[in-house]
Amino acid sequence: MSGTADDVASLEQALQASRDELASLRAELEETNRGVVALYAELDAQAEQLREATELKSRFLAYMSHEFRTPINAIRSIARLLIDRVDGPLTEEQERQVGFIQSSATEFAEMVDDLLDLAKVEAGRVEISPAWFEMVDLFSALRGMFKPVLTNPEVHLVFEEPGDVPRLFSDDRKLSQILRNYISNALKFTPRGEVRVGASRDGELVTFSVSDTGVGIAPEFLGTLFEDFTQVKSPLQKRLHGTGLGLALSRRLAHLLGGTVGVRSEPGRGSTFWVTIPIRLGGAQGDA
Repeated sequence: MSGTADDVASLEQALQASRDELASLRAELEETNRGVVALYAELDAQAEQLREATELKSRFLAYMSHEFRTPINAIRSIARLLIDRVDGPLTEEQERQVGFIQSSATEFAEMVDDLLDLAKVEAGRVEISPAWFEMVDLFSALRGMFKPVLTNPEVHLVFEEPGDVPRLFSDDRKLSQILRNYISNALKFTPRGEVRVGASRDGELVTFSVSDTGVGIAPEFLGTLFEDFTQVKSPLQKRLHGTGLGLALSRRLAHLLGGTVGVRSEPGRGSTFWVTIPIRLGGAQGDA
């Protein structure tokens, strides 16, 4: 009887120990659950704060961009009147200074446009309006757009024939904006040689490329080129200012078109910037 009583007592002690351990584990689990709930609540609060901060930044950028437009347009108009000699002739030095004012105002206007567009993208206020269009028409419009600014006789802007690229169903204005940024940068950083614009098809994707024979970009800068406010440090960059927003905006616009962007470059040999988008945005069906 004694042995049986001892066995029962041992079992009861073991059972109680298991109960105590289970209660301890349950308490730890409840404490962990409370911590997880608190963490989720904190993350939700931080996400809301981040959303509000992003919204405020976008509203601020949009407001300031709009406010800047009026004085910029006034400066450009006055500079144009002076360049056209509406109020009389200019000396050579005066013409040089007015030209500097005009180019600076134009550069400032481009910065404001980039800021406004970036603010719209971040706020989700950019609408994509896809439609069928021909590559020839897009290249023709870009050629005409850049013809007035090709003032350097040592640089040639070449548009290759699209070849086997079919009609595309996408937003040609957004695509044109991306290519304009690429071409503008290429012309800016190519003292001599050529800037070549082309397109090639790979299955259901089309890649547009802008290649130049300019100064090129060091490898350490390639990974951050498409980030906000990123600029390449080079002797030429010191003379050509900008916000560094053009490429960041191009990347975001490409994503809206279901595409990607990229760059290849070698210092002293030039650069190639590209954007790849689907032939049919969103898998659109219909007669191409």
